Amino acid sequence: MKLVSGIVASLVIGSLSFSVLAAQELEKDKVAGMNLTKIGDITTSDTTAPMDAKKELSKKADELGGTYYVITSANKSEKSVHATADVYK
Repeated sequence: MKLVSGIVASLVIGSLSFSVLAAQELEKDKVAGMNLTKIGDITTSDTTAPMDAKKELSKKADELGGTYYVITSANKSEKSVHATADVYK
């Protein structure tokens, strides 16, 4: 029983710490005052909801080594959402 409790606790703590490391969305006007360096651009693939697009942008910003991302454009059609963002470190 202790082993099962330990494994469950580890999984919960691990999932919480992962979300802390995810790149965060910023508003464009806040970037100027934070002395950040732009390290690239990212785009979403064919997502179906705005929240899915934000999750994908955050993941791609992480993969690029970024800490923050700023959405520069978004387009929602009947079946998909496409977005682009600048990535900052």
